[in-house]
Amino acid sequence: MALTKHQRRSRIKMRIRKNLTGTGEVPRMTVFRSNKQIYVQLVNDLTGETLASAASTEKSIAGEKVNKIDQAKLVGKAIAGKAKDKGIETVKFDRNGYLYHGRVKNLADAARENGLKF
Repeated sequence: MALTKHQRRSRIKMRIRKNLTGTGEVPRMTVFRSNKQIYVQLVNDLTGETLASAASTEKSIAGEKVNKIDQAKLVGKAIAGKAKDKGIETVKFDRNGYLYHGRVKNLADAARENGLKF
């Protein structure tokens, strides 16, 4: 019997996470993508805390009437700015089981263009 879409993504997610751990100096940048929104967090896995987050639901981003690809670019730019404010320059990118394509790729590219290294 074939796997459901959720089961497939869950397997890929666990395969990624067993090799990827964020620290205070180099946090894990994890992406969550729903049908309408996109969210990103910088996570310190050693203490289990979120250092910074950005989402397409924030007023500065949600106020602009753009398509979802451009929305992801704005979120990438926002997380790069928040990371700079916290003194974070390098992160480990966790695509969270999603394909590195479309909105996930555009978010990552925008974060790189605005100063994050990964």
